[in-house]
Amino acid sequence: MDQGRRSPELVRKQPTSVPALRRRPAWAALERHYQTVKDVHLRQLFAEDRKRGDRLAIEAAGIYLDYSKNRITDQTLTLLLRLAEESGLRDRIDAMFRGDNINVSENRAVLHVALRAPRDASIIHDGRNVVPDVHAVLDKMAGFTHRLRSGAWKGHTGKRIRHVINIGIGGSDLGPVMAYEALRHYSERAMTFRFVSNVDGTDFAEAVRDLDPAETLFIVSSKTFTTLETMTNARTARDWLLAGLNGEADAIASHFVAVSTNASEVAKFGIDTANMFGFWDWVGGRYSMDSAIGLSTMVAIGPDGFRDMLNGFHEMDEHFRSAPFERNLPVLMGLLAIWYNNFFGAQTVAVLPYEQYLKRFPAYLQQLTMESNGKHVTGDGITVDYDTGPIYWGEPGTNGQHSFYQLIHQGTRLIPCDFIAFAHSLNPLGRHHDMLLANVFAQTEALAFGKTAEQVEAEGTPDWRVPHRLFAGNRPSNTLLPDKLTPEALGKLVALYEHSVFTQGMIWQVDSYDQWGVELGKALAQQIIPQLEDPTEPELKHDSSTNALIRRYRKLKASG
Repeated sequence: MDQGRRSPELVRKQPTSVPALRRRPAWAALERHYQTVKDVHLRQLFAEDRKRGDRLAIEAAGIYLDYSKNRITDQTLTLLLRLAEESGLRDRIDAMFRGDNINVSENRAVLHVALRAPRDASIIHDGRNVVPDVHAVLDKMAGFTHRLRSGAWKGHTGKRIRHVINIGIGGSDLGPVMAYEALRHYSERAMTFRFVSNVDGTDFAEAVRDLDPAETLFIVSSKTFTTLETMTNARTARDWLLAGLNGEADAIASHFVAVSTNASEVAKFGIDTANMFGFWDWVGGRYSMDSAIGLSTMVAIGPDGFRDMLNGFHEMDEHFRSAPFERNLPVLMGLLAIWYNNFFGAQTVAVLPYEQYLKRFPAYLQQLTMESNGKHVTGDGITVDYDTGPIYWGEPGTNGQHSFYQLIHQGTRLIPCDFIAFAHSLNPLGRHHDMLLANVFAQTEALAFGKTAEQVEAEGTPDWRVPHRLFAGNRPSNTLLPDKLTPEALGKLVALYEHSVFTQGMIWQVDSYDQWGVELGKALAQQIIPQLEDPTEPELKHDSSTNALIRRYRKLKASG
């Protein structure tokens, strides 16, 4: 096993009974401070500081962040920043960029930052500069992309490829589909791009229903080329293709490429390994959209667009690596998330993009955030006695305003919100964009300041109706305002949240880069599949509920 380098702080220590976080002076100070500010209203904070909206805002890496509508004071920020320092965040950042094995439970480096490093950079892992390897894969991807988009790559019958279907799951699907939807404005409109991830046959059936196999290419994305859902869909795709091309097995090489590291399984499937695009064990699935996993993205927007996206990632990486914490976008957002999660007890964070192209961004963030920090033990294996990993969710505005905003405004739960909007629309139509942005600003204002009984009464509202029209306000939000949604801007946004997740995980002391929690259900499914397919009556040794469900399904299945 690759041992790599490990900073002294990351070397496994003898577990103690209490996680170190609870013993940090800044944590205790924050607990005391919370008691003094928990009931302070944003109305008061803004009334006492007329320049708060300008003062608590920063612009970096092309993104403007207004964090003034958070329930914080200067003392809150001072203590949160002190907590970051006491937690060794700076050392952990340096360790990641240095290539140390900060994925403790799997003893791996975490080097997604190398995927977007410039060609002349040097990032050493296991005694080797990995950047040339990264760019070799990018160059290979670019060559393939040029052939496919130009029509030089032909299908088995000589027809041009017009349809690309990415088959993957988890990070091999959520990143590519989010990026395609986000950057659809820049995509090759003469081509169709679709994504299959769910093992539910409906997903595949609907993806290919109106396509010609002779014009369709599949990108099968699986590191091991053994992932159950992905390979089930890939074999179904192979059957569909061969059925449409009269069973000519040699057609597979013209209609399938692989993103994998398992050349033997790729070849066994029938894919020419010359058309296999690799990546490395230091790339986690949810951090892989800018690796070869993003091949469909590159085909859609072209190599230049893809490199622009990588440049955006890298600019945010450098900002995170070098900016002082008090002016560091990911650090501030991560610390604010901890403030609400661990002191206010907020269980969720709403991500609300006011940009239709970002409709899949909240779903992408769900995996990035919850698979990373949904952990119950520290890197040393100590059970935590504090909350980690809030639930991330959201929908694009303004649709969400007519759905769940009622709960955010007048419900009993505190839900911090991230609003994302762009100063310029990619599709300017009349007053549309002004109306869209007006809603962003109005929602953050309403959440922060609400509406008092006096204001409601002054509008002539009957006394009995006043309680229904009250808005308590004091609901916190961040507003992110880049200029325009470009490939570069998307890279910056994704990297911003990646590093915010890192910040939170490092302070909670959890390993943000493993995902053992997804394994148990997958292993049990492998046991149950043959029990559902066995023509005899198999012996079932599950709990009574699972046994009953299996028998019920078998009975219904047999009845047709």
